[in-house]
Amino acid sequence: MGHESTPPLDGATLFVRYAYPPNKLGYCGPADADALAAYVAAGVSDPGLRRLVVAFDGAYPYLELIAAASGIADPLDARVVEAYWVGNRLLTNVDMGLLGRAITERFRSRAGRHWDRLAESVWAGGLPHHSFHVFAVYPWVGLLREGRIDEPLRVLDRCRIRWGTVEQAVDGGLLVRSRPLEWAGATLRLGASTLEEVSVAPGVAVQVGDAVALHWEWVCGALDAVQLATLRNYSAHHLRLVNEELAVPIGAVEGR
Repeated sequence: MGHESTPPLDGATLFVRYAYPPNKLGYCGPADADALAAYVAAGVSDPGLRRLVVAFDGAYPYLELIAAASGIADPLDARVVEAYWVGNRLLTNVDMGLLGRAITERFRSRAGRHWDRLAESVWAGGLPHHSFHVFAVYPWVGLLREGRIDEPLRVLDRCRIRWGTVEQAVDGGLLVRSRPLEWAGATLRLGASTLEEVSVAPGVAVQVGDAVALHWEWVCGALDAVQLATLRNYSAHHLRLVNEELAVPIGAVEGR
């Protein structure tokens, strides 16, 4: 799956374009979202920006893992950053043992009763892509299993990196056509395409007709044809892992 490409942006700047939306909402990373926005809007990458990026303690360790497995010295190499958010062939350098050890060190004590589910998702073929973190590490899939649908479904949909096509510029934002996640009784799947109004992350320039990456209610950047196919492939891969887990009767899960 995927293809390695070299994005034109500095890696730290590219990282922040994807990480800024949840940071602005207060979900992850450093407290100073305005500082991140100012860096990206100015197109400046310096040691101060790198310090802010390291504070994303959910995402940055994945970058370290991908870089180490690929023989790349800098976790903020743009190829590494692209691998985590969008996907490229660097992900396949991280074997199940490496990912399993990293996940155990980071999440075993926090996962509690969800640990078996998380461990099994690694051995079922999990890769250090943002869609793995959203679908396997976060507890929202477990809440779906327990019958709590609306909020878990909203968070899973908004937090994954999804894709869409810009259809129109509107005052203060864009109308983008994309396919949201929907709950089909026992599985997660992509629903029918819908129009949504979104904002544009600082420093991002896109046009009507562009394929774009979306995180929460923000456009993170344009996707070329290879990046679009790669993002779709890795997202579908981890969605399949989730649906295989959801197919296991709840009694079997609780009885492990």
